[in-house]
Amino acid sequence: MRQLLSANISRKLHCTTTAVMAVVVLIFQLSCKDSTREIVPSFENPDSIAIMSTYGVSTTISDSGHISYKIEADEWLMYSMRKPPYWAFEQGLYLEKYDSLMNIETTIKCDTAFYFNEMKLWKLIGNVNIKNPKEQHFYTDLLYWDQNDEIIYSDSYIRVEKEDQITEGYGFSSNQDLSVWQIRNTKGIYTVEDK
Repeated sequence: MRQLLSANISRKLHCTTTAVMAVVVLIFQLSCKDSTREIVPSFENPDSIAIMSTYGVSTTISDSGHISYKIEADEWLMYSMRKPPYWAFEQGLYLEKYDSLMNIETTIKCDTAFYFNEMKLWKLIGNVNIKNPKEQHFYTDLLYWDQNDEIIYSDSYIRVEKEDQITEGYGFSSNQDLSVWQIRNTKGIYTVEDK
């Protein structure tokens, strides 16, 4: 009787195990059948993906052990697969340039900025506002800063405000620290003394 009961339990256990295995194999076959690989569309073109996305950025950049710049941005994206590679600050950029004693020499603020790192070229777009060491303010919607040639330039409208005059025009070029600059196609408002 004991052998009959043991054989019966063994047979039920074998049948249950076989049934479970059959269900597992069936589920596995059904899940693999007609499977297709889906590729996320944005990954079809790898150069469209930022290799780094940073939010709430506040960082300093040093040169030869001395802090030269401070950058603040809500978003900083790096596209190293693009030709040419660049950094994007599409939510705006604030930059401070320091002298050797860590005094702020120049401030730059704009709505959007792109930095083409291989060319060392900045492209500043939208409400560009720059203050130089002479307390002169430069306002434009498009400005380029070429760090290799150490020049700043634009073909767009620009307005420069000094303490005693306002100069406006189209086309601008300057040295890198904005101490010597010129505006093409100018018009201006100047203070004139009556004699």
